[in-house]
Amino acid sequence: MAKKCVVVRNEKRKQIVEKYASKREELKKQGDYEALRKLPRDSSPTRLKNRCSITGRAKGVYKKFGLCRHILRKYALEGKIPGMKKASW
Repeated sequence: MAKKCVVVRNEKRKQIVEKYASKREELKKQGDYEALRKLPRDSSPTRLKNRCSITGRAKGVYKKFGLCRHILRKYALEGKIPGMKKASW
């Protein structure tokens, strides 16, 4: 379980990225890198980290589900993810 402050920080970054996305796109098209540099650092999408929506874990996260591998397996075995079942061949 990740610290609550780390999860909150990442959520805050998501909001900032969304807020400045159009402005960043416009400045990139113009080639105005000086103005782009003056924007907040957290407005860059590369500073975002994929985290599990349940635990906040940063590693082993499946983008499609937004869950880490532990929680994904748990939910799949419980039948909480439609169409997913344990493989057997």
